[in-house]
Amino acid sequence: MLEQFFTCPYCWETISMLLDTSVSRQTYIEDCEVCCNPIQIETNFFNKELIDFQASSIEQ
Repeated sequence: MLEQFFTCPYCWETISMLLDTSVSRQTYIEDCEVCCNPIQIETNFFNKELIDFQASSIEQ
């Protein structure tokens, strides 16, 4: 597991999340722990090292 800090795209608070390094690529929705809005999380790992991380609003 890897702790990743990022800024919520809704409330702009810095939050953290534990990422599973054993899965090379993931996309999922996680609620912000501060404002409870849904954030789309995209991760990409290579040899258990984080090479890409995106946290974005699900609103268009």
